[in-house]
Amino acid sequence: MTPKPSSSRLKLRYASLLSALVLIAAGALAFSAPPGNGVLLIDDFSAETPDSAPSGWNKLLLPRKKKETRYTVVRDGENKILKAESSRAASAVYKELKGEEIRDFEILSWRWKVEGILKKGDETRKDGDDYAARVYVTFEYEPEKTSSFDKFKFKLLEAVYGMKAPGNTVNYIWANKLQKGEAIKNPFTDRVVMVAVESGPALVGQWLNEERNIYEDYKRYFNDTPPKITGIVIMTDTDNTNESATGYYDDIVLKKKP
Repeated sequence: MTPKPSSSRLKLRYASLLSALVLIAAGALAFSAPPGNGVLLIDDFSAETPDSAPSGWNKLLLPRKKKETRYTVVRDGENKILKAESSRAASAVYKELKGEEIRDFEILSWRWKVEGILKKGDETRKDGDDYAARVYVTFEYEPEKTSSFDKFKFKLLEAVYGMKAPGNTVNYIWANKLQKGEAIKNPFTDRVVMVAVESGPALVGQWLNEERNIYEDYKRYFNDTPPKITGIVIMTDTDNTNESATGYYDDIVLKKKP
């Protein structure tokens, strides 16, 4: 009988996949897009209880017992928003999307704000892969387009951790050094492309409205036809730089292309 790989060996061998959010929280809330509706509200946090974790979002914890980022719904005047506080920490919150009609929603819009960027943040380095704010869009895993070795890794992850991993992922970041509009593969894995929607300290402290055609971005950066979206991930992390950061998120919406 082949011995089961040790936990430490697995974490080391597959650090790139694990740290790039391939561990999807088991039992994450899933919902389908309402048919005939041009807008799918992921969350505007208006129905949430202030000073509590966001309901309907599951925690996504990284391995190696990392300290968790704190995600809390807070008041912002008459509004409610999601606040993410990270101090030498890394974790995310995640919503799973299901239903074939999800394919009709190509546009992602959201609002965000940060209190500062990370001085040691560097998109090209593993030890600089931290951001005050980032939003991931995960896509369906396509085994027929995956190498034999990657298929083995995905099967092993499912067997060991009892959960499925996504395929390619587009990650919209508030960049530290990368120029606005530029994109780069994540230093841990080429399955994640990071797109600098905002960059640097110039607009720190201001609410900014963002909108991206996620299917066009997938085709541009992965040079392939995009599969179905499987989820939205929110993350503020500082574990690699050992710094602190605070990000705010609101009005996360999927829209059909006009």
